[in-house]
Amino acid sequence: MLLRAHWLLLSAVLLVVATPPAVHARDKGDLVQIGRSIVVEEGEEAGGLVCVGCSIHMMGTCGDIVAVGGSITIDGTVKGDVVAVGGGVHLGENTSISGDVVTVGGRLSRHPNALIKGEVTSQSGPLVFLGFFLVPLIPLVLIVALIVWLVKPNRPRAAVRA
Repeated sequence: MLLRAHWLLLSAVLLVVATPPAVHARDKGDLVQIGRSIVVEEGEEAGGLVCVGCSIHMMGTCGDIVAVGGSITIDGTVKGDVVAVGGGVHLGENTSISGDVVTVGGRLSRHPNALIKGEVTSQSGPLVFLGFFLVPLIPLVLIVALIVWLVKPNRPRAAVRA
């Protein structure tokens, strides 16, 4: 049984490592990148853009934009929402966004001519970003502490000599 668990773990790790850096989504033009920045040049059209651990620079036209652990720079047209978690959003002079703009743990920089039709929500500061990742870890730390406490041997205390 233990041997099967090792093979399953090894297979899962190999699957993650062997996944290509760019994984195309269902719709034509959608792009998901992990660790490699996305650039949409002026005049180009793209679907939804998702970037984990990298940045997005969008000067053309696209659908939704999501960046986790990276920044977003827009100087073009976004037909959906813009979300940045752990990174900032910079909206240039020629920016037009049909949906909402959300930043968590990053700064929002907006040119006065940037047009946003939806709502703008910004929760900036390192404490927000830190709390976003640390708060879910508290139950895990408590469970590990409980396991260590249950497993450690009970040793009798030595008598105190006077």
